[in-house]
Amino acid sequence: MKQSIGTRTQQAELPFFEIRRSSAWRTLDLRELWKYRELVFFLIWRDIKVRYKQTVIGVAWAILQPAAMMIVFGLIFGRLAGLSSQETPYPLFTMSALLPWQLFSRAITESTNSLVSDQRLISRVYFPRIIVPTASVIAALVDFLLGCVFLLLLIVGYGTPLRIEIFWAPVFVALMLITALGVGFWLSALNLEYRDVSYTLPFLTQFWFFVTPVVYPTSLIPEQWRIWYALNPMSGVVDGFRWCFFGVGNGLTNTLPVSIAVALGLFVSGTIWFRRRERNFSDAIGSGGR
Repeated sequence: MKQSIGTRTQQAELPFFEIRRSSAWRTLDLRELWKYRELVFFLIWRDIKVRYKQTVIGVAWAILQPAAMMIVFGLIFGRLAGLSSQETPYPLFTMSALLPWQLFSRAITESTNSLVSDQRLISRVYFPRIIVPTASVIAALVDFLLGCVFLLLLIVGYGTPLRIEIFWAPVFVALMLITALGVGFWLSALNLEYRDVSYTLPFLTQFWFFVTPVVYPTSLIPEQWRIWYALNPMSGVVDGFRWCFFGVGNGLTNTLPVSIAVALGLFVSGTIWFRRRERNFSDAIGSGGR
């Protein structure tokens, strides 16, 4: 009798856990991301090491790639086509746009393929899956920072004075990262289920490049079309960078809020979409995509 009462008492003292499915309409859970911050740092460091593993010149590629494109665009669009650079040396005009554009292009490319690359990790242990594309986007910042050092050296070499507006640059970097994360969340979740996304990504980035004022100034766009042109958040980022460094472009104009609103819309909708599809990731990995 005493043993029976003791057993009932032990059973009554056992903790009770209720497992609930998280709401798909919630956005980023910052507390959960902070809890897994070591995993975020590990994935970022792994992506950086893998990118330049077994390369001869290593991280110098982060400078050589935009520098080579700057030279080619300078010859084709600056000299042969004679595009306006708004009284700024065309190499500087182009380089200030290539840096944020290459960061954006690399960020969405690597974040789109991140879930497929880490599918073995995703299928074995639990962690917030949104960490994977987020880490890919943050890892791309290393190349961008090295490129910014090269741009500053070019500015000094051309004898162009630095402007106080350069301190606005982090604002436009944040705008670019928000856009890249939003697009990355959308495409990474889609790519895990539909591998066609990875094949269409080069066409998307190429189209996006030409509708972004990388090799031409925004002043070439008719005034009545600029509000629609601002629907591309990267146009606001590129114009902002040129305004920060050289005082040209639109900078802080009435079209910038449009770019900010679109970037935030991409980020919020991408986060919601990612969380809604997150519960199907294991099934998609098991079936090998479609």
